[in-house]
Amino acid sequence: MIDRKSLVRRHTVEIDRPDPSHVLTVGNGDFAYTADITGMQSFPAYHDQDAAMAEHRLAVNTATMTTWSWHAMPHPEGYTLADAMSEYDTSRGKVSYPDRFGLAAMLGGDLPEEMRAGAWLSANPQRLDLGRIGLLLRPSLDSEPEATPEALAETRQSLDLWTGTISSRFSYAGHGVKVTTVADPEHARIAFRIESSLLTSGLAGIVIRFPYASDSFFQTSDWASPERHRTALEDDGKQGWSFHRTLDDTTYTLRLHCSGASVQRGAGPHEFLLTTTTSTLEVVAAYSPAATPVLDDRTTFTSVQNAATAGWREFWNSGAAIDFTGSTDPRAAELERRVVLSQYLTAVNCSGTHPPQETGLITNSWHGKSHLEMHWWHAAHFATWGRPELLERSLDWYLSILPEARATARRQHYEGARWPKQTGPDGQESPSDIGVFLVWQQPHPLYLLELLHRSRPAGEHRQLVARFAELVEETASFMASFVEERDGAYHLPAPLVPAQEFYDATTTEDPTFELAYWWWGLEIAQRWRERAGRERDKQWQRIQDGLVAPHQLAGLYTAIATEPYLRRDDHPALLCALGFLPATPLVDPRIMALTLQDIQDNWDWGSAWGWDFPVMAMTATRVGRPDIAVDALLMETPKNSYLPTGHTPQIGSLLPVYLPSNGALLSAVSLMAAGWEGDGTDSPGFPADGWSVEHEGFTPWP
Repeated sequence: MIDRKSLVRRHTVEIDRPDPSHVLTVGNGDFAYTADITGMQSFPAYHDQDAAMAEHRLAVNTATMTTWSWHAMPHPEGYTLADAMSEYDTSRGKVSYPDRFGLAAMLGGDLPEEMRAGAWLSANPQRLDLGRIGLLLRPSLDSEPEATPEALAETRQSLDLWTGTISSRFSYAGHGVKVTTVADPEHARIAFRIESSLLTSGLAGIVIRFPYASDSFFQTSDWASPERHRTALEDDGKQGWSFHRTLDDTTYTLRLHCSGASVQRGAGPHEFLLTTTTSTLEVVAAYSPAATPVLDDRTTFTSVQNAATAGWREFWNSGAAIDFTGSTDPRAAELERRVVLSQYLTAVNCSGTHPPQETGLITNSWHGKSHLEMHWWHAAHFATWGRPELLERSLDWYLSILPEARATARRQHYEGARWPKQTGPDGQESPSDIGVFLVWQQPHPLYLLELLHRSRPAGEHRQLVARFAELVEETASFMASFVEERDGAYHLPAPLVPAQEFYDATTTEDPTFELAYWWWGLEIAQRWRERAGRERDKQWQRIQDGLVAPHQLAGLYTAIATEPYLRRDDHPALLCALGFLPATPLVDPRIMALTLQDIQDNWDWGSAWGWDFPVMAMTATRVGRPDIAVDALLMETPKNSYLPTGHTPQIGSLLPVYLPSNGALLSAVSLMAAGWEGDGTDSPGFPADGWSVEHEGFTPWP
């Protein structure tokens, strides 16, 4: 057995200096608190992403977020999705898509009138930053508080992954400070222990700041609009304080528990100070969408710390583990570090009740909305790593938005349910000139359910099949009605945008990856029918048997079957047709192996994204090229760089956190280690030369 505690703890995160891009997060999948070098949120301006973008440097906001914290701006125009629609000619007649908005319009200054509805609908609702809880430090009682961390000395910070504990030490004005930070494993609750003589002298305290919501594309909060929200303070007289927040139609409550302290209003609006006369201050902060947060016995720092330690110990001792000790390849330790940190980050950010945004619960991207084509990368690995319950949490959400997905399909003259690409918690599609034409998110719920089924005990299969039968049927019904028959062959027709997004939606047809995924998605749906005691659907089978073969040029697969056939930048998504997917009748492994080699040699890897490197590794594993698999995972290129915190910045401070990279890495490594059913090879994705791979607890892939 692998010594899991040693494995995890040799990758404890250590930070010895302030850096605006180095933030640490504690949380539980539905709640997260992101801290700076103090272990709290003491220097929000130092980590402000907007300012960093203007100065061309990397920064990550420090925010507090949950899966339930959403806000919508006032809406006097009353825009509806119909106001952002355009019509497209198809074989089914005119079909409407909400395409009147896009990134170019958002970043281009003044919006054309026809884009205004799409802009509002894209920005609303936005995920809400619940506020900042930080240290207030000042050199003397009549001085202004420190605004930057440069005044700190002897900074040492660590994140103990085994217990989910941030420990921060530094000195300020000649005095030592120690802060311990932990998050509740079940509730939206954070706890701190602050130890310093500065507390006694009044030179240190806790500051609580509340912002307004932001409808900025990649920002979490608006600090310049104090008149647009309200904060009401309630003192229960028993060392407990409630901050009742109102932002337009959104309300929530922050409840503080501590002893030997007092709360008073601060210098700024929506700012409050918590001070004490003792040298140790313990605070528990609980958030709730209701007026009264969840009450239980965890109202002390020690109780939250004990629960966090137990929860993380259970996590690391469950499921799979992989250990590269003994490997002579000099890259092995770095790969192991990335694997361990990615398990932590995805558990904190991607294991909640809703599909996450690309930046998780750390900071906002695309207004905090979920990108459902990324849900597979965020969460599929939980099943293959033997932690299927962390995947299962988010799958019921698809059932909750099934009426919205059905309405989309009906509007476009299709059967079943069409899943959106970008959406808030209500499941409404966000307008986009690219996203609304994507289809590779459509089979995702089927694949995720199949992975869940494979990783669950046989005794749970019947209940699982019954619970998701409607979702499976409706997802596959849309897929079957989306294809177009021509001369006995079935095609994926325009308008369509493939996973490699830079093709013309009005002319693109039959993308290689999506064709194979259509076959596999329908095959999963057929298997689920059989598990429910039903016959395979005859029309689905005709489509599976008649799907057109992926296009080839010079003996290699192309991305799409229409001109320009293949661009050699952005996502090499055609590789997903074998690797991400198991073998299907549509893809020849020999041709895919040649295509893989060509892409490795001739792709613009500087334009690729964080999940593209694991994609190549998965394909390489399936076609027997473990040398390429390892080289792909560890390719030295900016978007495949992992910070000391485990994050993989993609577009500077515009996208300084990108969790699809972390989830994709875990999917690839599990395939490389465990292989797939019927393969019989141990660690098929790792070369024998230079790699010693010990693993346990994985579920083989299909």
